[in-house]
Amino acid sequence: MLDALMIGFGGLAVLVALIALRMPIAYAMILVGGIGVTILNGPDIFLSQLKTLAYGQFSIYDLTVVPMFVLMGNIATQSGLSRDLFRAANAWMGWLPGGTAMAAIAACAGFGAVCGSSLATASTMGQVALPELRRYNYSGALATGTLAAGGVLGILIPPSVVLVIYAVIVEANIVTMFMAAFIPGIIAVILFLLTIAVYVAVKPEAGPAGGAATRAEFIAATLGVIPVLVIFGLVIGGIYFGFFNPTPAAAVGVFLVWVYALARRKIGLPEMREALLATAKTSGMIYLILLGAEMLKIFMSRGGVPQAVADWMAASGLPPLAVLVILLAALILLGCLMDSLSMILLAIPFFWPVLVQLNGGDYQMAEGSGFGMSTEDLKIWFGILALIVVELGLITPPVGMNVFVISALAKDTPMRETFIGVMPFFLAELFRVALLVAFPALTLWLPAVLR
Repeated sequence: MLDALMIGFGGLAVLVALIALRMPIAYAMILVGGIGVTILNGPDIFLSQLKTLAYGQFSIYDLTVVPMFVLMGNIATQSGLSRDLFRAANAWMGWLPGGTAMAAIAACAGFGAVCGSSLATASTMGQVALPELRRYNYSGALATGTLAAGGVLGILIPPSVVLVIYAVIVEANIVTMFMAAFIPGIIAVILFLLTIAVYVAVKPEAGPAGGAATRAEFIAATLGVIPVLVIFGLVIGGIYFGFFNPTPAAAVGVFLVWVYALARRKIGLPEMREALLATAKTSGMIYLILLGAEMLKIFMSRGGVPQAVADWMAASGLPPLAVLVILLAALILLGCLMDSLSMILLAIPFFWPVLVQLNGGDYQMAEGSGFGMSTEDLKIWFGILALIVVELGLITPPVGMNVFVISALAKDTPMRETFIGVMPFFLAELFRVALLVAFPALTLWLPAVLR
Protein backbone atom coordinates (compact mmCIF):
# COMPACT_ATOMS: atom_id res chain seq x y z
CA MET A 1 0.00 0.00 0.00
CA LEU A 2 2.84 2.32 0.89
CA ASP A 3 4.51 1.68 -2.45
CA ALA A 4 1.29 2.47 -4.33
CA LEU A 5 0.88 5.65 -2.29
CA MET A 6 4.45 6.74 -3.00
CA ILE A 7 3.93 6.09 -6.72
CA GLY A 8 0.75 8.17 -6.56
CA PHE A 9 2.46 11.14 -4.92
CA GLY A 10 5.41 10.73 -7.30
CA GLY A 11 3.00 10.92 -10.24
CA LEU A 12 1.50 14.07 -8.78
CA ALA A 13 4.96 15.65 -8.54
CA VAL A 14 5.68 14.71 -12.16
CA LEU A 15 2.35 16.24 -13.22
CA VAL A 16 3.17 19.54 -11.51
CA ALA A 17 6.61 19.54 -13.16
CA LEU A 18 5.10 18.93 -16.61
CA ILE A 19 2.60 21.75 -16.10
CA ALA A 20 5.41 24.06 -14.97
CA LEU A 21 7.24 23.15 -18.19
CA ARG A 22 4.13 24.35 -20.07
CA MET A 23 3.01 20.96 -21.39
CA PRO A 24 -0.73 21.19 -22.21
CA ILE A 25 -2.66 20.06 -19.14
CA ALA A 26 -4.68 17.42 -21.03
CA TYR A 27 -1.56 15.70 -22.38
CA ALA A 28 0.15 15.91 -18.98
CA MET A 29 -2.77 14.24 -17.21
CA ILE A 30 -3.16 11.54 -19.89
CA LEU A 31 0.59 10.78 -19.77
CA VAL A 32 0.84 10.64 -15.97
CA GLY A 33 -2.45 8.76 -15.57
CA GLY A 34 -1.66 6.20 -18.25
CA ILE A 35 1.88 5.48 -17.07
CA GLY A 36 0.77 5.43 -13.43
CA VAL A 37 -1.99 2.85 -13.98
CA THR A 38 0.42 0.77 -16.07
CA ILE A 39 3.02 0.78 -13.27
CA LEU A 40 0.47 -0.07 -10.59
CA ASN A 41 -1.65 -2.65 -12.42
CA GLY A 42 0.06 -3.50 -15.69
CA PRO A 43 -0.59 -2.51 -19.30
CA ASP A 44 -3.56 -4.89 -19.73
CA ILE A 45 -5.62 -3.05 -17.11
CA PHE A 46 -4.73 0.31 -18.64
CA LEU A 47 -5.65 -0.77 -22.18
CA SER A 48 -8.88 -2.37 -20.94
CA GLN A 49 -9.94 0.88 -19.26
CA LEU A 50 -8.87 2.99 -22.22
CA LYS A 51 -11.13 0.94 -24.48
CA THR A 52 -14.32 2.22 -22.84
CA LEU A 53 -13.15 5.27 -20.90
CA ALA A 54 -13.57 7.88 -23.63
CA TYR A 55 -17.07 6.73 -24.56
CA GLY A 56 -18.12 6.46 -20.92
CA GLN A 57 -16.85 9.96 -20.18
CA PHE A 58 -18.12 11.74 -23.29
CA SER A 59 -21.57 10.11 -23.35
CA ILE A 60 -22.61 11.72 -20.05
CA TYR A 61 -25.81 13.59 -20.91
CA ASP A 62 -25.04 16.59 -18.69
CA LEU A 63 -21.90 17.29 -20.74
CA THR A 64 -23.92 17.85 -23.91
CA VAL A 65 -24.69 21.31 -22.57
CA VAL A 66 -21.01 22.34 -22.88
CA PRO A 67 -20.71 22.73 -26.68
CA MET A 68 -24.15 24.38 -26.81
CA PHE A 69 -23.22 27.08 -24.30
CA VAL A 70 -19.84 27.53 -26.01
CA LEU A 71 -21.59 27.98 -29.36
CA MET A 72 -24.03 30.46 -27.84
CA GLY A 73 -21.10 32.50 -26.56
CA ASN A 74 -19.31 32.41 -29.92
CA ILE A 75 -22.40 33.56 -31.82
CA ALA A 76 -22.99 36.27 -29.22
CA THR A 77 -19.42 37.46 -29.78
CA GLN A 78 -20.10 37.75 -33.53
CA SER A 79 -23.51 39.42 -33.11
CA GLY A 80 -22.61 42.81 -31.66
CA LEU A 81 -24.54 41.98 -28.50
CA SER A 82 -21.65 43.19 -26.34
CA ARG A 83 -21.77 46.63 -27.97
CA ASP A 84 -25.49 46.99 -27.22
CA LEU A 85 -24.92 46.02 -23.60
CA PHE A 86 -22.11 48.51 -23.12
CA ARG A 87 -24.01 51.27 -24.91
CA ALA A 88 -27.01 50.82 -22.60
CA ALA A 89 -24.91 50.56 -19.43
CA ASN A 90 -22.94 53.66 -20.43
CA ALA A 91 -26.15 55.60 -21.04
CA TRP A 92 -27.30 54.70 -17.53
CA MET A 93 -24.04 55.21 -15.63
CA GLY A 94 -21.53 57.00 -17.87
CA TRP A 95 -22.26 60.43 -16.37
CA LEU A 96 -20.97 59.33 -12.93
CA PRO A 97 -17.30 59.63 -11.87
CA GLY A 98 -15.86 56.31 -12.99
CA GLY A 99 -19.17 55.68 -14.74
CA THR A 100 -17.72 54.34 -17.98
CA ALA A 101 -15.73 51.76 -16.02
CA MET A 102 -18.90 50.90 -14.08
CA ALA A 103 -20.70 50.50 -17.40
CA ALA A 104 -17.97 48.10 -18.54
CA ILE A 105 -18.53 45.97 -15.39
CA ALA A 106 -22.30 45.91 -15.94
CA ALA A 107 -21.82 45.00 -19.61
CA CYS A 108 -19.36 42.23 -18.67
CA ALA A 109 -21.95 40.79 -16.28
CA GLY A 110 -24.61 40.91 -18.99
CA PHE A 111 -22.37 39.40 -21.64
CA GLY A 112 -21.15 36.71 -19.21
CA ALA A 113 -24.78 35.73 -18.64
CA VAL A 114 -25.04 34.87 -22.34
CA CYS A 115 -21.46 33.79 -23.03
CA GLY A 116 -20.34 31.78 -19.98
CA SER A 117 -16.61 32.20 -20.69
CA SER A 118 -14.31 34.56 -18.79
CA LEU A 119 -11.68 34.85 -21.52
CA ALA A 120 -14.31 35.52 -24.19
CA THR A 121 -15.99 38.10 -21.94
CA ALA A 122 -12.69 39.88 -21.26
CA SER A 123 -11.64 39.84 -24.92
CA THR A 124 -14.98 40.94 -26.37
CA MET A 125 -15.75 43.63 -23.83
CA GLY A 126 -12.16 44.84 -23.99
CA GLN A 127 -12.55 45.55 -27.70
CA VAL A 128 -15.85 47.37 -27.08
CA ALA A 129 -15.12 49.35 -23.91
CA LEU A 130 -11.40 50.13 -24.13
CA PRO A 131 -11.78 52.83 -26.84
CA GLU A 132 -14.44 54.60 -24.74
CA LEU A 133 -12.33 54.45 -21.59
CA ARG A 134 -9.43 55.96 -23.50
CA ARG A 135 -11.68 58.64 -25.00
CA TYR A 136 -12.55 59.84 -21.50
CA ASN A 137 -8.86 59.75 -20.41
CA TYR A 138 -9.15 56.94 -17.87
CA SER A 139 -5.85 55.88 -16.36
CA GLY A 140 -4.32 52.81 -17.96
CA ALA A 141 -4.38 50.93 -14.64
CA LEU A 142 -8.10 51.53 -13.97
CA ALA A 143 -9.20 50.93 -17.57
CA THR A 144 -7.34 47.66 -18.10
CA GLY A 145 -7.80 46.47 -14.50
CA THR A 146 -11.56 46.97 -14.76
CA LEU A 147 -11.82 44.99 -17.99
CA ALA A 148 -9.60 42.15 -16.73
CA ALA A 149 -11.63 41.90 -13.52
CA GLY A 150 -14.95 42.26 -15.35
CA GLY A 151 -14.06 39.24 -17.43
CA VAL A 152 -14.11 36.95 -14.39
CA LEU A 153 -17.86 37.52 -14.08
CA GLY A 154 -18.33 35.27 -17.12
CA ILE A 155 -17.27 32.16 -15.19
CA LEU A 156 -19.81 32.43 -12.34
CA ILE A 157 -22.90 34.16 -13.68
CA PRO A 158 -24.92 31.37 -15.35
CA PRO A 159 -24.54 29.81 -17.81
CA SER A 160 -21.04 28.74 -16.84
CA VAL A 161 -19.15 25.89 -18.52
CA VAL A 162 -16.83 25.48 -15.52
CA LEU A 163 -19.83 25.26 -13.18
CA VAL A 164 -21.27 22.48 -15.36
CA ILE A 165 -17.97 20.57 -15.17
CA TYR A 166 -17.85 20.94 -11.38
CA ALA A 167 -21.42 19.64 -11.10
CA VAL A 168 -20.52 16.59 -13.19
CA ILE A 169 -17.43 15.83 -11.05
CA VAL A 170 -19.25 15.92 -7.69
CA GLU A 171 -22.55 14.62 -9.11
CA ALA A 172 -24.47 17.78 -8.25
CA ASN A 173 -27.58 19.04 -10.01
CA ILE A 174 -26.61 21.58 -12.69
CA VAL A 175 -29.82 23.60 -12.28
CA THR A 176 -29.26 23.84 -8.53
CA MET A 177 -25.68 25.02 -9.10
CA PHE A 178 -26.93 27.70 -11.50
CA MET A 179 -29.44 28.86 -8.88
CA ALA A 180 -26.74 28.99 -6.21
CA ALA A 181 -24.47 31.12 -8.43
CA PHE A 182 -27.02 33.88 -8.93
CA ILE A 183 -26.77 35.80 -5.64
CA PRO A 184 -22.93 35.50 -5.37
CA GLY A 185 -22.78 36.78 -8.97
CA ILE A 186 -24.90 39.81 -8.10
CA ILE A 187 -22.72 40.44 -5.03
CA ALA A 188 -19.63 40.42 -7.28
CA VAL A 189 -21.13 43.05 -9.58
CA ILE A 190 -22.08 45.28 -6.63
CA LEU A 191 -18.63 44.94 -5.03
CA PHE A 192 -16.89 45.73 -8.33
CA LEU A 193 -19.03 48.86 -8.80
CA LEU A 194 -18.24 49.96 -5.22
CA THR A 195 -14.53 49.28 -5.86
CA ILE A 196 -14.57 51.63 -8.84
CA ALA A 197 -16.45 54.27 -6.83
CA VAL A 198 -13.84 54.12 -4.05
CA TYR A 199 -10.99 54.11 -6.59
CA VAL A 200 -12.14 57.31 -8.30
CA ALA A 201 -12.95 58.92 -4.94
CA VAL A 202 -9.29 58.45 -3.96
CA LYS A 203 -7.94 59.24 -7.46
CA PRO A 204 -10.51 61.43 -9.25
CA GLU A 205 -8.23 61.92 -12.25
CA ALA A 206 -8.15 58.16 -12.89
CA GLY A 207 -11.82 57.96 -13.91
CA PRO A 208 -13.39 61.24 -15.09
CA ALA A 209 -17.16 61.41 -15.53
CA GLY A 210 -18.36 60.99 -19.09
CA GLY A 211 -20.94 63.08 -20.84
CA ALA A 212 -24.59 62.52 -20.01
CA ALA A 213 -26.61 60.82 -22.74
CA THR A 214 -29.38 62.79 -24.37
CA ARG A 215 -32.95 61.63 -23.87
CA ALA A 216 -33.03 60.17 -27.39
CA GLU A 217 -29.70 58.36 -26.87
CA PHE A 218 -30.87 56.99 -23.53
CA ILE A 219 -34.12 55.63 -24.98
CA ALA A 220 -32.37 54.15 -28.03
CA ALA A 221 -29.70 52.48 -25.88
CA THR A 222 -32.30 51.07 -23.47
CA LEU A 223 -34.47 49.71 -26.27
CA GLY A 224 -31.38 48.16 -27.89
CA VAL A 225 -30.68 46.03 -24.82
CA ILE A 226 -34.20 44.62 -24.47
CA PRO A 227 -33.53 41.65 -26.83
CA VAL A 228 -30.54 40.69 -24.67
CA LEU A 229 -32.70 40.77 -21.53
CA VAL A 230 -35.33 38.65 -23.29
CA ILE A 231 -32.70 36.05 -24.27
CA PHE A 232 -31.33 35.94 -20.73
CA GLY A 233 -34.82 35.73 -19.25
CA LEU A 234 -35.89 32.87 -21.51
CA VAL A 235 -32.70 30.83 -21.11
CA ILE A 236 -31.80 31.33 -17.46
CA GLY A 237 -35.34 32.04 -16.25
CA GLY A 238 -36.52 28.91 -18.07
CA ILE A 239 -33.89 26.86 -16.21
CA TYR A 240 -34.62 28.43 -12.82
CA PHE A 241 -38.37 27.94 -13.04
CA GLY A 242 -38.22 24.44 -14.47
CA PHE A 243 -39.54 25.04 -17.98
CA PHE A 244 -36.61 23.11 -19.43
CA ASN A 245 -33.33 21.47 -18.46
CA PRO A 246 -29.94 23.07 -19.16
CA THR A 247 -29.30 21.27 -22.48
CA PRO A 248 -32.61 22.31 -24.13
CA ALA A 249 -32.13 25.76 -22.57
CA ALA A 250 -28.72 26.03 -24.23
CA ALA A 251 -30.24 25.01 -27.57
CA VAL A 252 -32.93 27.69 -27.16
CA GLY A 253 -30.19 30.20 -26.30
CA VAL A 254 -28.19 29.32 -29.42
CA PHE A 255 -31.29 29.75 -31.60
CA LEU A 256 -32.28 33.09 -30.00
CA VAL A 257 -28.78 34.57 -30.22
CA TRP A 258 -28.55 33.41 -33.85
CA VAL A 259 -31.89 35.07 -34.65
CA TYR A 260 -30.68 38.24 -32.87
CA ALA A 261 -27.48 38.23 -34.94
CA LEU A 262 -29.46 37.69 -38.16
CA ALA A 263 -31.84 40.52 -37.29
CA ARG A 264 -28.88 42.84 -36.82
CA ARG A 265 -27.28 41.55 -40.04
CA LYS A 266 -24.14 40.76 -38.07
CA ILE A 267 -23.76 37.13 -39.06
CA GLY A 268 -23.49 35.36 -42.38
CA LEU A 269 -21.98 32.11 -43.55
CA PRO A 270 -18.34 33.18 -42.90
CA GLU A 271 -19.14 34.34 -39.34
CA MET A 272 -21.21 31.23 -38.63
CA ARG A 273 -18.41 29.02 -39.92
CA GLU A 274 -15.96 30.83 -37.64
CA ALA A 275 -18.28 30.41 -34.65
CA LEU A 276 -18.74 26.69 -35.34
CA LEU A 277 -14.99 26.11 -35.78
CA ALA A 278 -14.21 28.00 -32.57
CA THR A 279 -16.84 25.94 -30.76
CA ALA A 280 -15.39 22.68 -32.10
CA LYS A 281 -11.87 23.66 -31.00
CA THR A 282 -12.95 24.78 -27.52
CA SER A 283 -15.23 21.79 -26.97
CA GLY A 284 -12.53 19.40 -28.18
CA MET A 285 -10.07 20.94 -25.75
CA ILE A 286 -12.55 20.64 -22.86
CA TYR A 287 -13.39 17.01 -23.63
CA LEU A 288 -9.72 16.07 -23.97
CA ILE A 289 -9.02 17.65 -20.58
CA LEU A 290 -11.98 15.70 -19.15
CA LEU A 291 -10.52 12.45 -20.50
CA GLY A 292 -7.11 13.27 -19.03
CA ALA A 293 -8.67 14.15 -15.68
CA GLU A 294 -10.55 10.85 -15.57
CA MET A 295 -7.36 8.89 -16.34
CA LEU A 296 -5.49 10.79 -13.65
CA LYS A 297 -8.37 10.22 -11.21
CA ILE A 298 -8.19 6.43 -11.79
CA PHE A 299 -4.43 6.43 -11.20
CA MET A 300 -4.70 8.52 -8.03
CA SER A 301 -7.56 6.40 -6.68
CA ARG A 302 -5.61 3.19 -7.25
CA GLY A 303 -2.62 4.80 -5.54
CA GLY A 304 -4.80 5.85 -2.60
CA VAL A 305 -3.78 9.51 -2.80
CA PRO A 306 -7.21 11.22 -2.33
CA GLN A 307 -8.05 9.01 0.65
CA ALA A 308 -4.58 9.56 2.17
CA VAL A 309 -4.99 13.35 1.85
CA ALA A 310 -8.49 13.13 3.37
CA ASP A 311 -7.24 11.01 6.28
CA TRP A 312 -4.30 13.34 6.91
CA MET A 313 -6.49 16.45 6.93
CA ALA A 314 -9.09 14.77 9.15
CA ALA A 315 -6.37 13.68 11.59
CA SER A 316 -4.73 17.11 11.64
CA GLY A 317 -7.07 18.34 14.36
CA LEU A 318 -7.83 21.52 12.43
CA PRO A 319 -11.43 22.80 12.51
CA PRO A 320 -13.36 22.09 9.28
CA LEU A 321 -13.52 25.79 8.41
CA ALA A 322 -9.74 26.10 8.76
CA VAL A 323 -9.29 23.18 6.37
CA LEU A 324 -11.74 24.80 3.94
CA VAL A 325 -9.71 28.03 3.99
CA ILE A 326 -6.49 26.07 3.33
CA LEU A 327 -8.09 24.33 0.34
CA LEU A 328 -9.36 27.63 -1.07
CA ALA A 329 -5.91 29.18 -0.63
CA ALA A 330 -4.41 26.21 -2.49
CA LEU A 331 -6.81 26.86 -5.39
CA ILE A 332 -5.64 30.49 -5.54
CA LEU A 333 -2.02 29.28 -5.71
CA LEU A 334 -2.92 26.78 -8.45
CA GLY A 335 -4.38 29.72 -10.35
CA CYS A 336 -0.85 31.03 -10.73
CA LEU A 337 0.01 27.93 -12.80
CA MET A 338 -3.02 26.90 -14.87
CA ASP A 339 -6.39 27.88 -16.27
CA SER A 340 -9.70 27.64 -14.40
CA LEU A 341 -11.04 24.46 -16.03
CA SER A 342 -7.80 22.58 -15.41
CA MET A 343 -7.81 23.69 -11.78
CA ILE A 344 -11.32 22.37 -11.21
CA LEU A 345 -10.58 19.04 -12.89
CA LEU A 346 -7.26 18.56 -11.10
CA ALA A 347 -8.10 19.77 -7.60
CA ILE A 348 -11.73 18.83 -6.93
CA PRO A 349 -11.18 15.03 -6.98
CA PHE A 350 -8.63 15.56 -4.17
CA PHE A 351 -10.41 18.26 -2.20
CA TRP A 352 -13.96 16.94 -2.26
CA PRO A 353 -13.27 13.67 -0.34
CA VAL A 354 -11.53 15.74 2.35
CA LEU A 355 -14.61 17.91 2.87
CA VAL A 356 -16.99 14.93 2.88
CA GLN A 357 -14.89 13.19 5.52
CA LEU A 358 -14.69 16.34 7.65
CA ASN A 359 -18.44 16.71 7.35
CA GLY A 360 -18.88 13.26 8.85
CA GLY A 361 -20.15 11.34 5.83
CA ASP A 362 -22.97 11.61 3.35
CA TYR A 363 -25.77 12.67 5.66
CA GLN A 364 -24.15 14.90 8.27
CA MET A 365 -26.55 17.60 9.41
CA ALA A 366 -25.85 17.89 13.14
CA GLU A 367 -25.29 21.40 14.39
CA GLY A 368 -21.79 21.99 15.68
CA SER A 369 -20.26 19.02 13.90
CA GLY A 370 -18.63 19.09 10.49
CA PHE A 371 -19.93 22.05 8.52
CA GLY A 372 -23.41 21.74 10.02
CA MET A 373 -25.04 21.00 6.65
CA SER A 374 -25.92 18.04 4.45
CA THR A 375 -23.47 16.80 1.85
CA GLU A 376 -25.79 18.06 -0.89
CA ASP A 377 -25.64 21.59 0.53
CA LEU A 378 -21.89 21.25 1.01
CA LYS A 379 -21.54 20.42 -2.71
CA ILE A 380 -23.34 23.63 -3.62
CA TRP A 381 -21.59 25.88 -1.11
CA PHE A 382 -18.08 24.60 -1.82
CA GLY A 383 -18.69 24.65 -5.57
CA ILE A 384 -19.50 28.35 -5.58
CA LEU A 385 -16.57 29.15 -3.27
CA ALA A 386 -14.21 27.09 -5.45
CA LEU A 387 -15.42 28.83 -8.57
CA ILE A 388 -14.83 32.26 -7.06
CA VAL A 389 -11.25 31.49 -6.05
CA VAL A 390 -10.72 29.92 -9.48
CA GLU A 391 -11.80 33.32 -10.84
CA LEU A 392 -9.00 34.89 -8.80
CA GLY A 393 -6.52 32.77 -10.74
CA LEU A 394 -7.58 34.60 -13.91
CA ILE A 395 -6.28 37.90 -12.51
CA THR A 396 -3.41 36.61 -10.35
CA PRO A 397 0.24 36.82 -11.49
CA PRO A 398 2.22 35.30 -13.07
CA VAL A 399 -0.40 33.63 -15.33
CA GLY A 400 -3.45 35.90 -14.96
CA MET A 401 -5.05 34.84 -18.25
CA ASN A 402 -7.49 37.76 -18.33
CA VAL A 403 -4.63 40.21 -17.76
CA PHE A 404 -2.76 38.75 -20.74
CA VAL A 405 -5.89 39.06 -22.90
CA ILE A 406 -6.44 42.72 -21.99
CA SER A 407 -2.73 43.54 -22.28
CA ALA A 408 -2.79 42.21 -25.84
CA LEU A 409 -5.54 44.75 -26.60
CA ALA A 410 -4.02 47.66 -24.65
CA LYS A 411 -0.47 47.54 -25.98
CA ASP A 412 0.27 51.07 -24.71
CA THR A 413 -0.36 50.03 -21.07
CA PRO A 414 2.41 48.01 -19.39
CA MET A 415 1.24 44.70 -17.94
CA ARG A 416 2.55 45.80 -14.54
CA GLU A 417 0.01 48.66 -14.57
CA THR A 418 -2.78 46.24 -15.41
CA PHE A 419 -1.85 44.02 -12.47
CA ILE A 420 -1.78 47.11 -10.21
CA GLY A 421 -5.19 48.16 -11.53
CA VAL A 422 -6.68 44.73 -10.93
CA MET A 423 -5.54 44.49 -7.28
CA PRO A 424 -8.49 46.44 -5.78
CA PHE A 425 -10.84 44.02 -7.54
CA PHE A 426 -8.77 41.10 -6.22
CA LEU A 427 -9.31 42.41 -2.68
CA ALA A 428 -13.04 42.80 -3.38
CA GLU A 429 -13.14 39.14 -4.46
CA LEU A 430 -11.38 38.06 -1.25
CA PHE A 431 -14.01 39.99 0.71
CA ARG A 432 -16.74 38.18 -1.24
CA VAL A 433 -15.17 34.81 -0.38
CA ALA A 434 -15.07 35.78 3.32
CA LEU A 435 -18.71 36.88 3.12
CA LEU A 436 -19.87 33.60 1.59
CA VAL A 437 -17.80 31.52 4.03
CA ALA A 438 -19.29 33.43 6.98
CA PHE A 439 -22.85 33.33 5.62
CA PRO A 440 -23.51 30.10 3.63
CA ALA A 441 -27.17 31.13 3.31
CA LEU A 442 -26.14 33.66 0.64
CA THR A 443 -25.37 30.65 -1.54
CA LEU A 444 -27.94 28.15 -0.29
CA TRP A 445 -31.06 30.30 0.13
CA LEU A 446 -32.16 30.63 -3.50
CA PRO A 447 -31.76 26.91 -4.36
CA ALA A 448 -33.79 26.08 -1.24
CA VAL A 449 -36.56 28.48 -2.27
CA LEU A 450 -36.74 27.36 -5.91
CA ARG A 451 -36.04 23.67 -5.32
